[in-house]
Amino acid sequence: MAQVTCSFCGRNKKDVDLMISGIHAHICDKCITQANQILSEESKTKNDISSPSFNLIKPKDMKSHLDQYVIGQDEAKKVISVAVYNHYKRLMQENKDDDVRIEKSNIIMVGETGTGKTYLARSLAKILQVPFCIADATVLTEAGYVGEDVESILTRLLQAADYDVESAERGIVYIDELDKIARKSDNPSITRDVSGEGVQQALLKLLEGTSVNVPPQGGRKHPDQKMITVNTENILFICGGAFDGITRNIGSRLNTRPLGFSASAQEKTEEVNKDNLLKFITAQDLKSFGLIPELIGRLPVLTHLNPLDANALKKILTEPKNALVKQYTKLFEMEDVEIEFKKTALDYIVEKALEYKLGARGLRSICESIVNDAMFEIPSDTKTKKLVINKAYAEEKFEKSKINKLKVA
Repeated sequence: MAQVTCSFCGRNKKDVDLMISGIHAHICDKCITQANQILSEESKTKNDISSPSFNLIKPKDMKSHLDQYVIGQDEAKKVISVAVYNHYKRLMQENKDDDVRIEKSNIIMVGETGTGKTYLARSLAKILQVPFCIADATVLTEAGYVGEDVESILTRLLQAADYDVESAERGIVYIDELDKIARKSDNPSITRDVSGEGVQQALLKLLEGTSVNVPPQGGRKHPDQKMITVNTENILFICGGAFDGITRNIGSRLNTRPLGFSASAQEKTEEVNKDNLLKFITAQDLKSFGLIPELIGRLPVLTHLNPLDANALKKILTEPKNALVKQYTKLFEMEDVEIEFKKTALDYIVEKALEYKLGARGLRSICESIVNDAMFEIPSDTKTKKLVINKAYAEEKFEKSKINKLKVA
């Protein structure tokens, strides 16, 4: 009987793990692995030559997706949708010989706490077909100090791209809490501003576009690791921050009084406008707040998020896919109990959220204080089949809770 050997490398069947037989030839597992590597390299080379292909998501479709999760904030959603769409188109243009080069439009979002900046970014991540990561500016310090270096932002993006550098270089980064790295005073510091101006200066080249050596496992814990070079020229940066107190800068620029009662009808009209001074925000106000002009110049698109009114807060409770009422309904369903929130109870929750100025984030705290007793008792109580939350019930539970002791300045 003739020995079976691989038609490519000549190895005997007993010397390999697997031998696949065809009509007139045989191939071993080692040759299959090698052929697969050659095929992968060839495919990669062809993809490098041609421009990256994306399923372009139109701005209207992207905004419709965001509408399912985030209530209101139409202007911010439009700005972000257009910027991301243009980011896709910019990547499509990458290898075309054209004199017109599309610059990237990095975005800065300003809005009070609890208006949905980070939630907007998280919702955006669900639809994007490019690597996306959320980084926090509060942990960043100047190089050489305890804390994270600016390069650690790109480490997160690499992780989101499964360490595919080419894919990461086409990604989108959301930098949260940008206001926390503002200058500690309006004047340039003669001493080191370790977690303020120094971090802003480190971000400059990152936002504009440069090749950065990125530690794949994070910086200081693995000093001997091999660095990965990432070019940030095609990475879109979206920044967000509450910028608490910036309305005072806007108010003084618009020559309106931040406090006090109005007497005349004209002053009363001014008072109404003060409810949302953020709509008048400009780059000049960001500079007064403590961002250096060079950083503002690299974030050309400026948008704001409106403060949430009672109507918006009520919609947040009930309408989005991940609404709080739907979450509690699901939790109680698991115990075979039906829960019903009456309109009067929802109005009471919204009223308290506005009173304590906690935005959408405060709704969860208030709801927890109201249903906490029920969630404690019902799993052990097999008789209860329905729980109705009305205003009287909500008021009684909330008045007993510690959150009721919160004083608003």
